[in-house]
Amino acid sequence: MNRLKNFYIKYRHGIPLLVYMAVYLGWFAWLEQTNTKNFHVIHMDVDDYIPFCEVFVIPYLLWFFYVSAVVVYLLFTNRQEYYKCFTFLATGMTVFLIISTLWPNGHHLRPPVMPRDNALTQMVALLWQTDTPTNLWPSIHVYNSMGAHFALMHCAGLANKKGIRIASGVLALSIILSTVLIKQHSVFDVMTGLGLGSAMYLLIYKREALLSARTQRKKGERTPQAG
Repeated sequence: MNRLKNFYIKYRHGIPLLVYMAVYLGWFAWLEQTNTKNFHVIHMDVDDYIPFCEVFVIPYLLWFFYVSAVVVYLLFTNRQEYYKCFTFLATGMTVFLIISTLWPNGHHLRPPVMPRDNALTQMVALLWQTDTPTNLWPSIHVYNSMGAHFALMHCAGLANKKGIRIASGVLALSIILSTVLIKQHSVFDVMTGLGLGSAMYLLIYKREALLSARTQRKKGERTPQAG
């Protein structure tokens, strides 16, 4: 009993994560059931020139493990970085839910017939059966991949783990590419996901540095010039 109590006290900062995920999954499930027909179609001309490449279903599915593994690792090893990562992810996911609720969206990019028949295209077909081509903007696959990678890059415990940092960057990039190469998202979803992720990076990870630089600049402007 004491072990459980000590475990709870030490890691109770994980409770908000569990509560948020319950809310998020419930909200998302509701959107997937309601935003099925009447939605705004997202499309860019460049979408029509992007080939379908089924091998990218692998990094697309690895996203679920990647993001979860990063959050759990930080939860148990670095509370400060965990809070930053959780704030980053939860903010973007909430923005996504609000947009999908107020402005239902989707696309018509999936080919009517698979160009090939192999194990990978069968995996894509199964994915499409469970994941509707709606509620896409901005891409949470893109946004959360950025958040997971940023968190690892700023984790002091991994500062000397060059291999892990490089692997994280390669996987994050592969996941981002996979969203358009298996026709899960429009380039527009990717661009807005990148934009939102970049803005949140500045707010979460660079805010203190930016504020410090701004303060120093103001002090310099108020300092009387000699002579």
